[in-house]
Amino acid sequence: MNSNLVVFMPLLLALAAFMFFASRRQKRAMQATIDLHESLQIGDRVHTTSGLQGTITAITDDTVDLEIAPGVVTTWMKLAVRDRIEPETPETADDADEADAVGLTADADPLPKD
Repeated sequence: MNSNLVVFMPLLLALAAFMFFASRRQKRAMQATIDLHESLQIGDRVHTTSGLQGTITAITDDTVDLEIAPGVVTTWMKLAVRDRIEPETPETADDADEADAVGLTADADPLPKD
């Protein structure tokens, strides 16, 4: 009987290690979601789990009101908020100079005219 236990010991150890690391990853993801929901503020742009984008107009403990179009406000469970949409940073002058150097500006004509 002792030899049977030795045969299955590596399998049991591998299974235990997999379960340990999987639970740690899940706990980290859950904590990140909790931190996001606690940090939401009025005016934040967010994505919902169904793919809708909106701006937060009001927050309670369990719900958020999202303005999805001018004057159209819908109420969602806070758990439906998947992530915050970070505002885009404006292009710096150095980036614009580099784009000009390689001809990637919007006013550059990609096809030469005859």
